[in-house]
Amino acid sequence: MKKIILSGGFLLVLSLNAAGQTDTLYSNNQKISCTVKEVTESAVKYSYPNEDLVNTVYKNSIQRIVFKNGREQIFTEASSYKTVNGVSDFDKVTVTAVESEIKGLFKIGDVSSKSVGTTALSNQERVKNRAYRKIKIQAAMMGANIVYLTNQRTEGNKGGTEYTAASAAETNLTGISYSNVVPALADFKKLLNGRTDFAAYEEYRLAGSSSDYSYKELMKNFFIGSVHDDNGIITIDGELEGLNKVNQYRLVGVSKDHFSIFYRDKSTVYNISVKF
Repeated sequence: MKKIILSGGFLLVLSLNAAGQTDTLYSNNQKISCTVKEVTESAVKYSYPNEDLVNTVYKNSIQRIVFKNGREQIFTEASSYKTVNGVSDFDKVTVTAVESEIKGLFKIGDVSSKSVGTTALSNQERVKNRAYRKIKIQAAMMGANIVYLTNQRTEGNKGGTEYTAASAAETNLTGISYSNVVPALADFKKLLNGRTDFAAYEEYRLAGSSSDYSYKELMKNFFIGSVHDDNGIITIDGELEGLNKVNQYRLVGVSKDHFSIFYRDKSTVYNISVKF
């Protein structure tokens, strides 16, 4: 009789534990314990434990959901974007004019590019391709892997007349860069391990008038004063040796042995690699 009572009590405890479990939503940068209310065509609606407020997160930023009954749902939307590990991965940057494709992603910053043919006989498609290549490079330098194109203006070659000069083909692009995943502040601070002085060892540079980025090795000190989380984007108050006019940088990438920072000086953008 005692064994039956004990078994019954054990089953009751298991039942209570199961009832107290929650669904787990895995986004691109955090794990959320919640109750999933609804999965729509473009988003997931959920509530935090002991709350009635319904929150919405777009599928673009969700990797998977593990429901409390053990069932798992994978979302292909978040995995459709390619991983950009550095400037040399710029070809992996996606350029889109579809607004729904950037919903739920982290906004990184504004990007733009301009490409002009060398003569009035320049190939218009090649000029356009150079503009797209440049805007991808700029996005990669900023730690982004998708560009939402807000404006594209393309003009073909124009022949000259007695009163007007000939002009070459030209393409102007403007947009906003996004990423589906960004470095986490807690992880970055853990890797810093309380240190403030580091060695910057390489520089990628893209001038506003250039069609391609340049690279050079560095031997400079980088000092970190403080680190902040600004709506998911990590900014660093610090100083790069020899660059007194810039004191704030954006963290764009982190690995086990180095991290990358980004800054803009007028029309030129920089991506600097720093050793841990």
